[in-house]
Amino acid sequence: MTTELLPSGTRRIDRMDMCGITKRFPGVLANNQVDFDVLSGEVHALLGENGAGKSTLMKILYGLYQPDEGEIRLNGEKVAIHSPADAIRLGIGMIHQHFMLVPTLTVTENVALGLKSSRGMRTDLDRVEARIEELAALYGLKVDPDALVWQLSVGQQQRVEILKALYRGAALLILDEPTAVLTPQEVDEFFVTLEQMKKDGHALIFISHKLHEVIQLCNRVTVLRDGHVIGTQTTAGVTRHQLAEMMVGRPIAAQPQRATVDLGEVRLKLRDVEALSDREHPALRGVSFDLRGGEIVGLAGVSGNGQRELAEVIAGLRPTTGGEITLGDRSTTGQGPRTIMDLGLSYIPEERMRDGMIKDFTVSENIILREFDKPPYSRAGFLNRGEIRLNSTTLVKEFNVKTPTLETPVKNLSGGNIQKIVLARELSREPRVIVAAQPTRGLDIGATEYVHSRLLEQRELGTATLLISEDLDEILALSDRILVIFHGRIMGDVPRAEATAEKLGLMMTGEEQVV
Repeated sequence: MTTELLPSGTRRIDRMDMCGITKRFPGVLANNQVDFDVLSGEVHALLGENGAGKSTLMKILYGLYQPDEGEIRLNGEKVAIHSPADAIRLGIGMIHQHFMLVPTLTVTENVALGLKSSRGMRTDLDRVEARIEELAALYGLKVDPDALVWQLSVGQQQRVEILKALYRGAALLILDEPTAVLTPQEVDEFFVTLEQMKKDGHALIFISHKLHEVIQLCNRVTVLRDGHVIGTQTTAGVTRHQLAEMMVGRPIAAQPQRATVDLGEVRLKLRDVEALSDREHPALRGVSFDLRGGEIVGLAGVSGNGQRELAEVIAGLRPTTGGEITLGDRSTTGQGPRTIMDLGLSYIPEERMRDGMIKDFTVSENIILREFDKPPYSRAGFLNRGEIRLNSTTLVKEFNVKTPTLETPVKNLSGGNIQKIVLARELSREPRVIVAAQPTRGLDIGATEYVHSRLLEQRELGTATLLISEDLDEILALSDRILVIFHGRIMGDVPRAEATAEKLGLMMTGEEQVV
């Protein structure tokens, strides 16, 4: 292999080829004779619906899976990648969609985990921290090296994953939805970073469902569908509609259709609500707003500005330190989640694998998590398996969940299908209020379209929905009104007709306020 080095001192990868890759799982052909390559100094996008085989292909490249057929070549030389350690040694790094971090360790400890100390038996965390700060400054990835990972927002955890890969000197970097939690301004800054990495000679694989970003950033794009390569082409001259149709095999509507709906009574009311973060710092500072039946109110903000704490406070998962929350005509301040759910609240958490699912439970078991102890699913303390199976079969069909069986553990499903199970469970309860936190994060364009249609369907049924999202396109497409949160304060309440991405972006960074 070549000995040419990148500016960082890492050995350069001029070309990576995956040839005839096939991978089978019980009942699933995840990859079928897939050819894929990436060159030094380019960004090659990998597109496809959830379950199309993208993650499987990249896990093979990173050594997490072994292919049943095919081979991988680096600079023309066949290589064996049996583990992530092999991949890292060869200069391959991966940022996973579901983060591979130890929550109870600090940022510095997570970056150093698995690496030899430069001081033998003594730790060298001070040197690791210094290097993290250098990389963070160089690439604009701001994060506190001493913070515990479980205390970080989703966006901050993603930055830690990127820093881990850069610290290990990745010449080829796999990026799985890297902009999902960024503002438009942050995306622009991040793309500057990636462009610099291209110029330095890095090879970048970019997995994203934001097609405008793919067209803006990437040199080439390969589309997978049902484990097959549909095609590879340059991004010059291609349109979003063309890429979307390649992904799903049918035309996709440019914007979701929103019917005219008469607003109902106030379903959720917050008055001067305050709460602390996991680090015991003020996270919500006097938050007040109303949510009426038949409307979707979008909450926009940069990751880590109180969105997670707000969702958890409403759902009864985090205590308030001030103010009052009213659901319907009843105060829920200080009430537990079971009481709040019984009053008609459905909660779609931003971390579906951590807070929305028990990953080792089956599809049917996760569907009845909210109601497992109530008739008809339970009688005299015993589960009624027949009713559980009947209900699960109905919901799996209604919500188009792709699963081998009802007894399949949800950890074996794609992100889109896991989110559909969350929706099936929460929306089948006929809620009065929905709190939907990042409901389409990491989902492909087809699954996103499905989630949007379900939320709009609930709007037409008179449900009040609080949509918490860091995707401004989603906020603008679905919301009747838009709230912007910054440092735990509501910066303004903007009617959809008056909102623009630029205006919201300025409010999200605290540079503009609407009273």
